[in-house]
Amino acid sequence: MEITSIVVGRAAMNMAISEDRQDEKEIQKRLNARDIRSVAVDFGGEYLVSVKKIIERAVVAAERQGLVSANHVGEGAVAGATHAALEQITPKAVGLNVGGKIGIARHGEHICVAVYFGVGVLNLNEVAVGLAHRSLASVEE
Repeated sequence: MEITSIVVGRAAMNMAISEDRQDEKEIQKRLNARDIRSVAVDFGGEYLVSVKKIIERAVVAAERQGLVSANHVGEGAVAGATHAALEQITPKAVGLNVGGKIGIARHGEHICVAVYFGVGVLNLNEVAVGLAHRSLASVEE
């Protein structure tokens, strides 16, 4: 089966909706068997003041797990996709707190970032999901 951007997006979303570290590791193992590299990172805080920190966490996690190179090409792809995914949840999240997970997956030239957050105040939460894709060379220069 050809691994397309749809497949990589699904992988990123699976990482984002994983319930705990054990679940993450099991999903990662299944994805690695298909040559899809992945990582997930938790996040929580006030949405608007945290957008920069969310993007930074995504970039650092992707670099540490070897999904992208530590240069402007790899970092830019992750940062751009993360920002685009966050734009999808901004209408629900402005002025509120978020908590959840960022999932990132890569295969070849496809990299996807998924965000899965609870949004709200106290226990009055809504759920928000965002997903974005970027293309980059299989080996960044």
